[in-house]
Amino acid sequence: MNSFRTGLKNAIPIGLGYFAVAFSLGIIASNAGITAFQGFLTSFLVNASAGENAAFIAIKENASYLQMVIIMIVSNIRYVLMSFALSQKIDPGMPLIRRLVLGFFLTDEYFALEIAQDGYVDPCYMYGAISFASPCWALGTALGIIMGNVLPLNIVSALSVALYGMFMAIFVPACRKNRIIALLVLLSFVCSFLLSRFTPLSESYITIILTLLIASLGAIIAPVEDEDA
Repeated sequence: MNSFRTGLKNAIPIGLGYFAVAFSLGIIASNAGITAFQGFLTSFLVNASAGENAAFIAIKENASYLQMVIIMIVSNIRYVLMSFALSQKIDPGMPLIRRLVLGFFLTDEYFALEIAQDGYVDPCYMYGAISFASPCWALGTALGIIMGNVLPLNIVSALSVALYGMFMAIFVPACRKNRIIALLVLLSFVCSFLLSRFTPLSESYITIILTLLIASLGAIIAPVEDEDA
């Protein structure tokens, strides 16, 4: 229960950010003719803002099922890399059902919480985080469809700052302890900005390319010794 409550507490900024982003997403869904129930169900089953955004736009444009599948793969392919990294933080004795739950709720924000834990991922900690943040994501989409034209977009967008605050709370302490990590984080900021401004690559591909290149660079200049069993 202590782990569950800690996860619940740490997920508050994630949930607030999710709600704001999902609210904006609900406006897009409304323009595509999605009902509040359909939007709620979609966000409950699809834990990816970029993927849902692309899906709603594809629905609005009457895209085929094949186009929809390709769009979802391209927009969410970065989660494959996250799964590889997270597999190193999973207790070998963890039951399959728990692995499936963690895999289903694998998002950028949950991954950040999981990877920042010392040792193996505590499932109870993640259950606490998921129990607060995920309903915010689904409810935000539904309310965005219902009330999307009531609140100004700049207010809705401002609420999403909570997500950035959560990420800073995760990587800043690591940067203060390790100059190599600080250097790599700074490098990722610069490269991400340059690629997003001067290349036609999507956010998903930029994430994959920078993850592979910068993580490889870090492994080369500051390798971590293998621990004994």
